Amino acid sequence: MTDTPVSHILDRVLVLEMVRVTEAAAVAAAKMVGRGDEKAADQAAVTAMRTALNELYMDGTVVIGEGERDEAPMLYIGEKVGSAIGKGPRIDIALDPLEGTTITAKNGPNALAVLAIGEEGCLLNAPDVYMDKLAVGPGYPKGVIDLTKTATQNVAAVAAAKGVEPREITVCVLDRPRHADLIAELRAIGCGIQLIPDGDVAGVIATTNEDTGIDLYMGSGGAPEGVLAAAALRCVGGQFKGRLVFRNEDEKARARKWGITDLGKIYDLEELARGDCIFAATGVTDGSLLAGVKKRKDGVMTTESVVMRASSHTVRWVKAEHRKV
Repeated sequence: MTDTPVSHILDRVLVLEMVRVTEAAAVAAAKMVGRGDEKAADQAAVTAMRTALNELYMDGTVVIGEGERDEAPMLYIGEKVGSAIGKGPRIDIALDPLEGTTITAKNGPNALAVLAIGEEGCLLNAPDVYMDKLAVGPGYPKGVIDLTKTATQNVAAVAAAKGVEPREITVCVLDRPRHADLIAELRAIGCGIQLIPDGDVAGVIATTNEDTGIDLYMGSGGAPEGVLAAAALRCVGGQFKGRLVFRNEDEKARARKWGITDLGKIYDLEELARGDCIFAATGVTDGSLLAGVKKRKDGVMTTESVVMRASSHTVRWVKAEHRKV
């Protein structure tokens, strides 16, 4: 199997296997929903995802994880996973076992277990810093969004391309004090704002689904989540711009450690997630993208997941029942 092209491996072996990985993490995290313990919820998801990854025939490397080795006990950046290290197909993995730890602890919406895989070297090894993000769904001319322009200009450009007035555009923004000026600017032009408490991966992906009513995503959030969201957009269309934000010299040094030399670079979608890639997510709590984990009276756990592939632009929605053996 070592001579099999990675793209073939992604297609034939790992597409639906990735769903099984996110399902395992979501089911484990769901047991901690509403318990008020963020760390316990995250630990449960991490442990389950790591176990599931290590059952797969691959030589996997975590390029987006739970932090660097000295900061995280499991699934740290650079960690090797899989049952065939040194002999299986070499796969890069970006993951967030529990996107929305606070959401899970408080039983809020849009908590997800998410991961993306790609050919070796195709996912940006983003440091754990902030990233300015700008995203729009499919169907717009290339270049309709521009991170060097103001929020007002980007809303106007998307509105013109859509054939509507700016006030008919809805923008998703993470509800944080740092976004006060952005929110004020958007209010001033009269467009709608969907504020979310957490979980900006789901916020970015929401731009791809007309049923959500969200046209744009704007604001800063975690850079690792930006890579995950970019992988999803690569699979279904859409545009994404990202620029790393550094608060101090330590964060700049961390970026240089992972090979990033142009600290002010604006990344396009294809620079964050190149080549063929697969994105998978399973709902932990109910949200705009996926239903959360449910436990039936007979003890069966139900999950809802989505898995997407860039090269084929396929999107599969997976509903599963998990029974104890």
